[in-house]
Amino acid sequence: MAFRVLIIGGTGQVGAAVVRALAAEPSCAEVVMVNRRATSLSAGPRVRQVVLDTAAVEFPSEVTKLAQSIMAQGDPVYGASCVGVGQGSLKWSEEELKALEIGVVGGFARGCRDGGITHFSLLSAVGSAAKSRIRYVRVMGLKEEAVEATGFKRLAIFRPGIIAGNVHTPGYVAWLGRLIPGRFGTIEQDDIGRAFVAEFIGGSAQTGVAYLENGAMRQRSRALK
Repeated sequence: MAFRVLIIGGTGQVGAAVVRALAAEPSCAEVVMVNRRATSLSAGPRVRQVVLDTAAVEFPSEVTKLAQSIMAQGDPVYGASCVGVGQGSLKWSEEELKALEIGVVGGFARGCRDGGITHFSLLSAVGSAAKSRIRYVRVMGLKEEAVEATGFKRLAIFRPGIIAGNVHTPGYVAWLGRLIPGRFGTIEQDDIGRAFVAEFIGGSAQTGVAYLENGAMRQRSRALK
């Protein structure tokens, strides 16, 4: 069955890998990227962009209108956020991180839900926990909680460890990460992209929250609150 994806963060390192994987999937009829500014697109004719002001008060409602217009095409539509600062977060204050990771991503998620999208995939990070003493993983945990509270029928949370193939990950770090077993080790960026696609295809009949981690992107599911 054909499907469409509405995605934010598609111009980032992992987001671009997800968009490439979607463009290579024959059953993906369209990828609609929400961007803050126009960018050149090279993933293929089924990929288009819509420029929205993510800082505007009306951002969630604009996403809702966009989601409704995509759903009007008749195919299932899935939402996705690949927003993530990663290594650059060291230069950001906690308030700035929260404004992006919780404010923008949360607004996008609410807009998707209000537009009728019931399945959502979220890029987070390994070890995310809202009560962590580590700032970055704490903000990631808060982001997960905010998106879960949105009330999607199906929410897949991707928690990669060390991401290989990413310009922000030094080669030696990715190499060392291959020696670390389990979820804190290295995963290829393109494998994350393919895992998102697999979720869109295989997760459509599932409900609840799923945490997808390294290795074979192991899945741990639980019911929504």
